[in-house]
Amino acid sequence: MRIRFTKMQGAGNDFVMLDETRGRLGLSTSQYRFLADRHFGVGADQILSVRPSPASGIDFEYVIHNADGGEVEQCGNGARCFVRFVREQGLTAKDAVKVKTLGGVIEPRMQADGRVTVNMGAPVFDLPLVPFDATGLIPKTFGLWQKWPLVLAESTQLAPVFVAVLSMGNPHAVQLVDAIDGAPVLQTGPLIEHHACFPNRVNAGFMQIVSRHQIRLRVYERGAGETLACGTGACAAVVAGIRLGLLDSRVDVQMRGGQLTIEWTGELDAPVMMTGPATTVFESEIEIPE
Repeated sequence: MRIRFTKMQGAGNDFVMLDETRGRLGLSTSQYRFLADRHFGVGADQILSVRPSPASGIDFEYVIHNADGGEVEQCGNGARCFVRFVREQGLTAKDAVKVKTLGGVIEPRMQADGRVTVNMGAPVFDLPLVPFDATGLIPKTFGLWQKWPLVLAESTQLAPVFVAVLSMGNPHAVQLVDAIDGAPVLQTGPLIEHHACFPNRVNAGFMQIVSRHQIRLRVYERGAGETLACGTGACAAVVAGIRLGLLDSRVDVQMRGGQLTIEWTGELDAPVMMTGPATTVFESEIEIPE
């Protein structure tokens, strides 16, 4: 089967975009993996599909598959690419669209300077909804919030890792580190991702606080490994920092692929706003093995 695709990236987080507004391609898990493969396919952190509106008041459905072929709830950097894609492909003339994802409805908006702002919705702190199983764990309180101890059985460290836990439409575990460049992302990231306390696995964030309005961040993404940027990870890190009393309401997040700006008032039901770049790299066709 031969399909058309568009390669896009947002702060180095790269995607294969598929237009399924005229009919579903019916790709299998192995075919999504093939598209994401950087040696044999196109190469991407996620495969993003645009589908027709599933309900009144919604413009499109946004379907996300990780590089391992699994479908996931949310992708913030992908949301910015999504609105640019539907504009460039002539699927809408709107600057802002309402988009349904597995993690809820989001609203990406094109800005005059070419960047995209996404209303990511309110963060979720209810542990069963993250989901996070805190049975038997005793948290430590910092600021207005708590951090939870995770024992990483295969790690050589003696002390547990303390993480802030929340959902931005997908689950996140955020820990503070002194220096991001030396953080054990590749060593402990997979152990956190697959920790038994997270029944659906988790995205592991490593945050270095530079000031009250600037952080550096690396994220080991569920199903994708470490990526150059993670939009929901940036949102989760800033929300965690604000609730822990360490950050102000507007924060620049520097990741290896570029910078995002995250805003959150600190009110529990307030939406998190994410602003950053979205770039089209190229368009082409590829033959997908059956």
